[in-house]
Amino acid sequence: MKNKSQKELDVITSKARADKAINTLKGILIGINSDGEVNENEINELQNWATTHKDLIDRNPFKEFMTIIQETVTNNIPATETIDDLYWLCQKYENDNFYYNTVTSDLQILQGICHGILTDGIIKEKEVYELESWLEENTHLSTYYPYDEIRSLLLSILSDGIIEEEELLILKAYLNQFVNIENKKIERKIDSETQDVHINSYCTSDPNIQMDGKTFCITGILKSGSRSTLENEISDLGGIPTKTLTKKTDYLIVGDNGNSAWAFACYGRKVEKALDLRKSGHTISLIHEFDFIDVLEELKS
Repeated sequence: MKNKSQKELDVITSKARADKAINTLKGILIGINSDGEVNENEINELQNWATTHKDLIDRNPFKEFMTIIQETVTNNIPATETIDDLYWLCQKYENDNFYYNTVTSDLQILQGICHGILTDGIIKEKEVYELESWLEENTHLSTYYPYDEIRSLLLSILSDGIIEEEELLILKAYLNQFVNIENKKIERKIDSETQDVHINSYCTSDPNIQMDGKTFCITGILKSGSRSTLENEISDLGGIPTKTLTKKTDYLIVGDNGNSAWAFACYGRKVEKALDLRKSGHTISLIHEFDFIDVLEELKS
């Protein structure tokens, strides 16, 4: 039998999972609806969301969520009506959402939006503009991953007023880093289309790095000096250098390795693990060695 403290912990953990699941669902719905159309692949992804969270069915309002999604499939209810009903339920639930603060909730929504955009494996121009509009309305997320990185990429894409297919492919590759598509056919399609896309220049450019109490891990071969020297500098400025990448890592510093086009694929397991952690919702930032050195120099001056 569980003691009282364990039962209380279970209640808190369950509440946290429920809040995160609904914040993510709200984002997925915004992303799906951003092009004004709802297709079969997008409804299938909602079914996958319901399956993933079926253990929460006894919590309000998950039973309602899952009933609406199932009735859409079995009774041919218009998909747009389903999206509206689910979104309305998410908003009702928000009034009772107390586990996460506003920033964390909105970051979970942002991740959900990116998920929703990718659910059918296609990014349309209208979705890009809708995503940019949402980012502009939520500037309180500035300095948080992945808000800054996505906004920087969109500014680059929209700067000339023309959205090219290559730019949409780069955006797809970037969003795919931290979105888990449950539809494996769509996931394989996206992976295949983006496997040769180098997203290096769009990740944590001009990073805003906080040192005090933050955890740093280094990977790759440094061009600026030894790891021990860099780790000492991190410690001197209040950071915590570690040898192992974990869920508690705030920053992964990627060595230049003599490759000016530092594609993530070149750096092995730590970068791959960091990208997997991102997909799980952990706010770890990947920083290029030279960008990090520039920040250190500014802090020391």
